Amino acid sequence: MAFYETIKVVAGDTKPDLEFTLRDAHKAAPGKKLDEDDPSTWAPLDLATTNSVVTVQFRALGSATVLDTMTCGILDQTTKPGQCFMQWNPTTLAVEAGTYEAEINVVDPTGSQTVVDRFKIKVRAPF
Repeated sequence: MAFYETIKVVAGDTKPDLEFTLRDAHKAAPGKKLDEDDPSTWAPLDLATTNSVVTVQFRALGSATVLDTMTCGILDQTTKPGQCFMQWNPTTLAVEAGTYEAEINVVDPTGSQTVVDRFKIKVRAPF
């Protein structure tokens, strides 16, 4: 398990929205040769026709307690395949300063898949 680049936010904020592309590591992107070590060669997931629901769970780093779950919006899959966005819930970042982590889960009619890599969220106190 690895972490993506750390996201930095301020406690109590509700922005920025996070936008990301979900890809299939076992399928080559159109016009690419599949390279398991290069995500740019992986095919974007088809989130629209599969009726996928994408969620992000948020918790303190090292904790087992999920503090919040956000449901992501799916962007236009014809122009932005595999892309979705997450908006913070109004109270998600109403937490103490510290380091948190989040993971992405995709559910479609055939099952559920959690993205292996997580991302860290560094929350600082406001002035």
